[in-house]
Amino acid sequence: MTRPGDFPEADWPEREQLHPGSSDQTQPDYDWLYSRTRQGQARGPQRARVLLDQLGSPDELFQSIRVVGTNGKGSTCAMLEAGLLAAGLMAGRFTSPHLERFEERIRIGGQELDPRRSAAFIVWARQYAPDAAFFDLTLGLASSAFARAGVPWAVMEAGVGGLSDGTQALRRVAAVALTNVALDHTAVLGPGLSDIARDKAGAALPGVPLLTTAAAGEALHTVRQVAAERGAPLYTPQTHPALFELPHPPRLAGPHQTGNARLAVATLRLLGFGSSVRAALNADHPARLERFALPGNGAAGITVLLDGAHNPHAALALATAVPVADVLLFGNLARKDTAATLAPLLALAPRRVFTAPGDLATDPRELARRFGGEAVEDIAAAFARALTLTPPGGTLLVTGSLYLAGTVRALLLEWAR
Repeated sequence: MTRPGDFPEADWPEREQLHPGSSDQTQPDYDWLYSRTRQGQARGPQRARVLLDQLGSPDELFQSIRVVGTNGKGSTCAMLEAGLLAAGLMAGRFTSPHLERFEERIRIGGQELDPRRSAAFIVWARQYAPDAAFFDLTLGLASSAFARAGVPWAVMEAGVGGLSDGTQALRRVAAVALTNVALDHTAVLGPGLSDIARDKAGAALPGVPLLTTAAAGEALHTVRQVAAERGAPLYTPQTHPALFELPHPPRLAGPHQTGNARLAVATLRLLGFGSSVRAALNADHPARLERFALPGNGAAGITVLLDGAHNPHAALALATAVPVADVLLFGNLARKDTAATLAPLLALAPRRVFTAPGDLATDPRELARRFGGEAVEDIAAAFARALTLTPPGGTLLVTGSLYLAGTVRALLLEWAR
């Protein structure tokens, strides 16, 4: 029987045995990991709990702050992590998806996980947990890494939903932070706003604080009901205004970040880390209305704005924050509500380039035909074309998918070297 935290790393092969014959013997087998979709498995925390127990229940060795919601989870997690680090804690952070590197998902003390640990874990998982789903595996790897590092607190972002999410399996949850509720993942969480709100609020646990900045209305009404049913103390800006008060605006750009910041600082204060509020508000988070300035050739340069908005609620917030742009570079996944996501963005830019962020993307040719613009399937080529369409001194907005934003960000950083 494995002790909590004593996860079976002894079963993991030595580095030189990971991939015999490979030129890089510590390179993780990401392809296998990414292939581990649920493949018809029922959603829910049960399978995640089985894997965590198989790993020795490492989540019992640290306290978790769960972050759930439709949008803003990543930004809220970044601010919570910054606050915990400023308090002198070696905090963990588990988020998804990543922009450029898998190890962005798992951070310890502000540093990304060593890829060698990912490689070793994948080798173990292929032998001992071959049927586990991708999200459950990443959650297990994160929890194991946090336990081994002696992390006392970890910020844990939900994947989809709350009650039905793998992070619901976590033990020692100290607080649940619910950012907002909007229509997204309707095929999984339910067709209506109240269905989605009920699942997300279902992350609430008896006696564990549930904090939310969800707007008043149907969603907040459902959250109140679920919190009462589950015996979770509910904290909102309406019930505890001082708890959610900001000493200054967050560093992250856009009016929508105010709500995320209020949720993060309220959570930190409630958990006894009020002295770290200002550090939390100064947190960075890439591809959230991130600005890059490209120099011009004898003329004014070009501003590139990157944002991962991928659903109607996030796109509307982005359009509010960026009232005008010269060119829009857009690509999204076909399972998303593309028309509703594009609706607030089309008026921002007169010129549009559509691209394909991955195999499951909406066909850019169809988008160009339907909404007007050009279709360039390859992201790098699409970005280059969008830049040529952007006038000197103009603005190029890149959005629709975090994968798209991450790919373009890597190109920008490469050019800056």
